Amino acid sequence: MTSRVIALDLDGTLLTPTKTILPESLEALKRAKAAGYQLLIVTGRHHVAIHPFYQALALDTPAICCNGTYLYDYHAKKVLEADPMPVDKAESLVGMLNAHDIHGLMYVDDTMMYERPTGHVIRTSSWAQSLPQEQRPSFTQVASLAQAARQVQAVWKFALTDEDTRKLRTFADQAAQTLDLECEWSWHDQVDIARKGNSKGKRLAKWVEAQGISMQDVIAFGDNFNDISMLEAVGTGVAMGNADEAVKARADIVIGDNTTTSIADFITTRLL
Repeated sequence: MTSRVIALDLDGTLLTPTKTILPESLEALKRAKAAGYQLLIVTGRHHVAIHPFYQALALDTPAICCNGTYLYDYHAKKVLEADPMPVDKAESLVGMLNAHDIHGLMYVDDTMMYERPTGHVIRTSSWAQSLPQEQRPSFTQVASLAQAARQVQAVWKFALTDEDTRKLRTFADQAAQTLDLECEWSWHDQVDIARKGNSKGKRLAKWVEAQGISMQDVIAFGDNFNDISMLEAVGTGVAMGNADEAVKARADIVIGDNTTTSIADFITTRLL
């Protein structure tokens, strides 16, 4: 293989179910970096929720966040480029969420905002307590997401969760059609809504082109529907064994699941 960039999704891919990186993966990626590969995190997460993994990997590349909505430079602590959601559409989406009684977590600037604690907020907050203070993601409870959307600099995306996934799917379809927004599933019970046209694949391709590299020289690992755009766009798209069958069908290669050393094994045997 001629791949010179390794693009890595986090949840369900590089991370285990306990939100850790396997030692074998860390070692293999360290070796790949020493061999000249550039490592790039491409995630649905907000940049404030990536700190421990970015530091563990000792990266010097920017991170593609919120499913391609923006590119973040950790060393300069600034957004390099972005396509945030228009404020009027964010307000309209909040109105729809309230009307359908669906919980929404709004990713903005340097924090994630919510009106009522949801399962996603509770789970992430619990995980955050295990981290050093400086690595903990920021959550902010507000009285009104609509009002907050008018006051922040940028709305990156909304993460919606509901125990009734059928209800959530129907809502996402309606939001996509009514507001012309991008809706992608990032977890079995979470759909992400962002500005139309944003995707991991699009932002990755733009960064790769700026480096003077071809997308054919990129290998990407992913597991969910929001990863399909990059799995299809790169030279080698690798789906995890725990991915949905529809995601596996869009990848070039399928390996083991995220609880195994499959990523490390693949890098060691195929790239090094």
